[in-house]
Amino acid sequence: MYARIHHLLDGSRDGTVLDRRRIGFAAAILLAIQLAVFAFIIAGTHGWIVPAEGRTTTDFVSFYAAGALADAGTPALAYNQAAHLAAEEQVAGAGIGYQYFNYPPVYLLLCAILAKLPYLVSFVLFETVTLLLYLIVAARILGDRSAVTLTVLLAFPIVFWNLGLGQNAFLSAALFGGATLLLERRPAIAGILLGALCYKPQLGVLVPFALIAGGEWRAFIGATASVVLLVLASLALFGSATWLAFLNTAGDAHTIYESGRISFGGMANSFGAARLLGASAPFAYAAQAAASVLAAAVVVTAWRRRPTLPTRAVMLLAGALVAAPLSLLYDLMLGVIAAAWLVRDRASPAAAPWESVALALLYMVLLCGRGVPENWHIPVFPLAALGLFAIAIARMWRETASRGITKNETAARATLTST
Repeated sequence: MYARIHHLLDGSRDGTVLDRRRIGFAAAILLAIQLAVFAFIIAGTHGWIVPAEGRTTTDFVSFYAAGALADAGTPALAYNQAAHLAAEEQVAGAGIGYQYFNYPPVYLLLCAILAKLPYLVSFVLFETVTLLLYLIVAARILGDRSAVTLTVLLAFPIVFWNLGLGQNAFLSAALFGGATLLLERRPAIAGILLGALCYKPQLGVLVPFALIAGGEWRAFIGATASVVLLVLASLALFGSATWLAFLNTAGDAHTIYESGRISFGGMANSFGAARLLGASAPFAYAAQAAASVLAAAVVVTAWRRRPTLPTRAVMLLAGALVAAPLSLLYDLMLGVIAAAWLVRDRASPAAAPWESVALALLYMVLLCGRGVPENWHIPVFPLAALGLFAIAIARMWRETASRGITKNETAARATLTST
């Protein structure tokens, strides 16, 4: 018995305890449990178990209603709460809770297309297609499309939050992941994908700084061109009045996030963590500003040193979560892409044996869902984002150190040879 315990402890240090068979088995169990819980929640929400007290809906109704207003020739009304709520109620029925639409008009380009389909068809199509894109990109990064890999990717807890909330985090993960995958082989296309993230600009605040610091000028030009073209397209289709309406809405959005109308327990950044712990709004803003500046400094430093692509990708993805002035639990889908890069490069001399265990622990922590943050006031999601960033920093530091040692050894050999 003691030998078995000793073996498990040693395995937890070098990561061998998490072999492929054990990982696949554990992920399959988690996936089955989450599917069962997800089905139960859907049934309960729709009154299939006991009569529902009121109408419920998802964030997707906000996208669909905004698209319907755009299709009706009144895109600026997507930023008018009364008109937007009326459009939501036309889809989901009167009495639903209002779902805000604070996205820039470039997102209306997609919403307008989605709104041309029946609501449920549009919902299922959007979530299915973006989920497939996420799986394809993550599997390509890992270089593994096996059943075990797909099971692990599907069992990630945030997958079900994104599906249940009808959110767009699969799309964000696919764009960010696809860009990092193509950065060295097709930098211009990588830039175009990064530019497309302007539909959710808070996730891309570090992108231009990283590309400039790394001298990725083709990607930078591609990203800039992508943003400009999307903005011009939205101006051409929806007019400048829509952009003015969005800017007015964006200027007032801070009151929504300060008030707790969007649960602090569901936020994944330092601002949400501070507010969850009872800090004032000014203190929370200061904490977020400090986290954003720190993340920017670390990512820029990392990209200037030109480490390997996996390390740069992990630093940018993890840093984006920490730096984002607003990020919610479903945005942690970016963390899956970062973890995929860490796993892909696990044979690197810079990879530490404990990383697999640390990633597994983060994976398990996210199973806590929103119950722990809201009931115990523990900022689970911000801590997960910071934990991933800490793993990325450690990987970067080890790679930089190993490169320095290699350079010194090369210089020493050259000196001996010349002597």
